[in-house]
Amino acid sequence: MSAVNDTKLKSAMFLLTGIPGQEDVHLWVSIPFCFIYFFSILGNSVILFVIKTDQTLHKPMYIFLSMLAVTDLGLSISTMPTILGIYLFISREISLNACFAQLFFIHSFVFTESSILLLMAFDRFVAISNPLRYASILTLPRLSKMGLVCVVRGVAVSFPFPFLLKRFQYCRANVLSHSYCLHQDVMNLACSDITVSYIYGLFLAIFTVGLDSLLIFLSYVMILKIVLSVASHTQCLRALNTCVSHLCTVLLFYIPAIGLALIQRFGKGSSPLVQIVLGYIYLLVPPLMNPIVYSVKSKHLRARIIRVFVK
Repeated sequence: MSAVNDTKLKSAMFLLTGIPGQEDVHLWVSIPFCFIYFFSILGNSVILFVIKTDQTLHKPMYIFLSMLAVTDLGLSISTMPTILGIYLFISREISLNACFAQLFFIHSFVFTESSILLLMAFDRFVAISNPLRYASILTLPRLSKMGLVCVVRGVAVSFPFPFLLKRFQYCRANVLSHSYCLHQDVMNLACSDITVSYIYGLFLAIFTVGLDSLLIFLSYVMILKIVLSVASHTQCLRALNTCVSHLCTVLLFYIPAIGLALIQRFGKGSSPLVQIVLGYIYLLVPPLMNPIVYSVKSKHLRARIIRVFVK
């Protein structure tokens, strides 16, 4: 398609990218993507169903896990249409308005998930530092307010993205770097002055994902300090074991997120394939692995899930 050089956004299109140079095997590549989406949606739906129907799981840790499952479902559903559209139906075109809508939902869910992971770190800190007051501190009304704040924060910080991008004229090659739309990727195609949008995106990356990851790190430093002060070696290991699943989830989310952000902004000479693979890991792996990690590490949750399928 020819480059877009007018302001009529409705008639403009972007071209999404699959795996460059491997278009002849896209149909085969679609098979693992279909499995990833199927098991991501199934796993998170089962987590939600079990937590909702089992009264013994109505505790802060599992309520935060249900929030994480909802966010992972939203993230999977946001990216599914364009990724499967490319690999199954060779449908690369996406209108600007559809692209702006997709990037709004993707970034909203990403920022919301980052907030929820911070709340889960706070939950583990309270459980270990003050176990006797744990239930009285994290009451159900407070958990509901915390979850609402996470959602409002994710939506509020992502809301300006479509409006900032709509102001630009797109007169360069209209090929995106991924199979879905991201703010940084779309912004780089503009031939207008992108200074405001660039600064806003960088500000959000530092003061949302960056700040959340720093606070999570500090919470684990404090947890480790508390745990090491415990005299019993067995108690120390037991306390740390409750944090393993959350720590795995944090690493699965933040390492690809920070890596992709650094490559997009500073890695101009990096291989496009590295960007593409890291982008898939960033958005597809956490929703797939989070239910597995928590099911494996939580005996109580695993037993309840087994009871759903095996009478």
